[in-house]
Amino acid sequence: MTLLFTNARLINPDAGTDALGHLLVQDGAIVSVLDEKDALPSADRVIDCGGKCLAPGIVDIGVKVCEPGERHKESYKSAGLAAAAGGVTTIVTRPDTLPAIDTPETLEFVTRRAQADAPINVVSMAALTKGREGREMVEIGFMLDAGAVAFSDCDKVVQNAKVFSRALTYAKSCGALVIAHPQEPVLSAGAAATSGKFATLRGLPAVSPMAERMGLDRDIALLEMTGAKYHADQITTARALPALERAKKNGLDITAGTSIHHLTLNELDVADYRTFFKVKPPLRSEEDRLAVVDAVRRGVIDIISSMHTPQDEESKRLPFEEAASGAVALETLLPAALRLYHADLLDLPTLFRAMSLNPAKRLGLSGGRLEAGAPADLVLFDVDVPFVLDRFKLRSKSQNTPYDTQRMQGRVLATFVAGECVFER
Repeated sequence: MTLLFTNARLINPDAGTDALGHLLVQDGAIVSVLDEKDALPSADRVIDCGGKCLAPGIVDIGVKVCEPGERHKESYKSAGLAAAAGGVTTIVTRPDTLPAIDTPETLEFVTRRAQADAPINVVSMAALTKGREGREMVEIGFMLDAGAVAFSDCDKVVQNAKVFSRALTYAKSCGALVIAHPQEPVLSAGAAATSGKFATLRGLPAVSPMAERMGLDRDIALLEMTGAKYHADQITTARALPALERAKKNGLDITAGTSIHHLTLNELDVADYRTFFKVKPPLRSEEDRLAVVDAVRRGVIDIISSMHTPQDEESKRLPFEEAASGAVALETLLPAALRLYHADLLDLPTLFRAMSLNPAKRLGLSGGRLEAGAPADLVLFDVDVPFVLDRFKLRSKSQNTPYDTQRMQGRVLATFVAGECVFER
């Protein structure tokens, strides 16, 4: 079957272009990208995009799906529906489940569940150490054979440098990617906010931005020693950026990401102890936010992700210090990212380079591209349409979004996976 998208504003992150054109799809793959003036080929189905944006589907690293263990918070079915509605065509799930995904059997269970229930592509990370306890590394080779695309203990930092260095060395020998959470764990233990005047006035336990810098410095030193492939899941402070830039210039195999919440919100959004704004690491100052946005623009930070973390009402309706960290973001990732576009901070090719192309390249996936031969994983969206977000209309089982009742601009119209429409507004 052939599918032709006409009159589309094609967002090509690899070429860095944003121009009108047409796209031909056959048997689930992109056949050709046509200029606006090219003659249109025949097709079984034609979709007139009406000048709306057509871009590679988002590849979202760091999504928490709460199977096994906490299915009441999020299932593969609900996460898949939320992802499709948000223009996310591939989710890369985290292993911080109950129990952790640290054995081939657990990984095979979630892989089967995802294939049966989710309408989009799902690939999984595995834990780096057994039980995410930082004492004994998992069977990296076996986990790779079972389909793991990366290894991470998520927000549980491996404190023992010897254990971490051995895991990095073994991962290097297998060609595996290690994803770490750069944070000095003792300094950041129990923190609910970023240190400064606001946290002091609110009486919240806080952590200095230097904890992120210290954690990154340690990891970079171990990278120099082992030569492993490394990705920092969230860089959120200006203080960490010089160390990251030096590591890249020195030729280390290092990339870094940040979350959409740290790009679009700051510490003042916590206001009167609103726990939907409690994330990990905590929201930073406006100066840090702008520095991180600029780092994405310059390519110092490679990847933007949702860091989708469902929490039920009972976990959030608590005093700020006691409330669980995290926010859902699969459906809000693109509209929130478009805030940066509308503020003239990032253009659309740069946004989709960070949300689609770079994560696909880092994980060795075939998506994230708008070129012949790439899978037809696509998102069609209107960059201008305004709406007010209602969290109760989100498709996630948990609705802990900080954007509730906020005015957003830009909405997904349709999502395609391998040329099949999995969501249409």
